[in-house]
Amino acid sequence: MIHWRKGIVTAIRSTRPGYTEVDVELDEALPGTDVRSIRAVAYTDAVGQPRVQDTVLVNVSALAKRLGTGGFGLIVALPDALPADPPEGPGHLVKDRYSPLQTMVLGVDDQESQHHSTLAEAENLESMPVVVADLHSALPAVIAGIRTVDPTLSVAYVLSDGAALPAPFSQAVAGLRDADWLTGVISTGQAWGGDLEAVTIHTGLLAAKHVMDADITIVAQGPGNLGTGTKYGYSGLVTGEHLNAAALLGGRPVGLLRMSNADARGRHFGISHHSLTPLSEIARPGMTVPVPDFSTLTEAERAEMDPDPDVVAETVAGQLSQLQMHDLVDVDLTGLWDALRSSPVRLSTMGRKLPADAASFLAAAAAGRCAAGIAHS
Repeated sequence: MIHWRKGIVTAIRSTRPGYTEVDVELDEALPGTDVRSIRAVAYTDAVGQPRVQDTVLVNVSALAKRLGTGGFGLIVALPDALPADPPEGPGHLVKDRYSPLQTMVLGVDDQESQHHSTLAEAENLESMPVVVADLHSALPAVIAGIRTVDPTLSVAYVLSDGAALPAPFSQAVAGLRDADWLTGVISTGQAWGGDLEAVTIHTGLLAAKHVMDADITIVAQGPGNLGTGTKYGYSGLVTGEHLNAAALLGGRPVGLLRMSNADARGRHFGISHHSLTPLSEIARPGMTVPVPDFSTLTEAERAEMDPDPDVVAETVAGQLSQLQMHDLVDVDLTGLWDALRSSPVRLSTMGRKLPADAASFLAAAAAGRCAAGIAHS
């Protein structure tokens, strides 16, 4: 069920291409509260550009449930300021299908696309490294690791549809693009709003290689992953299938280990089960799995980690027995801490920043460094 409210825009908080965040005063408080002032998001390509004093129709379901995932009001319409119809043009891929905000896009693999013939013939990634991550928060850290090997490598991001569907929602992507750390974004499945649109992860990867000319591609869901505390009930489970897709297409799949030295939940401390399950049960044997070598941290870096990295390393060593079917690669962490600090966008995972959850970001940067080494091999 959806919780709806009408409201008035009282302020514009921020804006970037395809995305505007505003303050809204609701005409009726959120269920069970006296809260009427909320933050809300408008995807301007879909609903138009809100302005102060505009009336808005807002989906407040996540706020009503007090959830973190989807924890904004979502502007569904500006009833008195509808956007103009888009110009006539090619494209028949329907995304967010059969929802009230389904949108029509030109897919890179669409018959009307200038790239259709390229993708109709392309069947191989030609050994391009493909880093597959569970969490969106890994994206800047992976690129930081890549850049310690070669900052000129071209990096594409393939957005899966496991979490946030609109690409413009990602503040990290916008910042990485502005800093020239990211070549482009390809939104796949029901996700939309990237530089290119694709029907599947497979055509998204092929487009990264043969249209964007990427040296390395990172596959990850958008912000707002979903988990239920069950073995198979979480949106990141598909990372195993994404690794298989990269292998099927002749790429070099790199399985990023989701790690934490701060998560109080046992199933996520050390290597998260969100990595162990897809790697051990879904991914084909033989994937490259970078393992951060915490012994290579400096004393100053070690002092910033709590608990001591030796504790995390001991936990990880015990967990790696579940992944012996893969190619486990120890990665030297020298210089990665400083590389992470140089990120042009904020590093944050589950609300924790560097160094509060250093293992998470170091593991992601290690995967990037490993992928860059493969690209140069």
